[in-house]
Amino acid sequence: MEEQSCTCCHKTKERSEEEYKRLLNRLTRIEGQIRGIRGMVERSAYCADILVQVAAANAALNAFSKELLANHIRTCVAQDIRDGKDETVDELVVLLQKLMK
Repeated sequence: MEEQSCTCCHKTKERSEEEYKRLLNRLTRIEGQIRGIRGMVERSAYCADILVQVAAANAALNAFSKELLANHIRTCVAQDIRDGKDETVDELVVLLQKLMK
């Protein structure tokens, strides 16, 4: 499996084929939900119906974030702590603060 790169930082993460497929499948479903919401707006659907779909898309994004965060903690963070890279804990705290806004 090729190493996945991050366009916003210098670090990369090599994911298992299973994790990679699971994350991409979630994102594909979320993309479909967003396209569906766009279609509803284009068809002048009732506001409450659109908002229900937006809530579903938000829930799907939250589930994606939870899975990605759990994988990050189990792999990257745990390994860095084992390697004595204490700054990773500070990085995780900053990340959690951003996610909880």
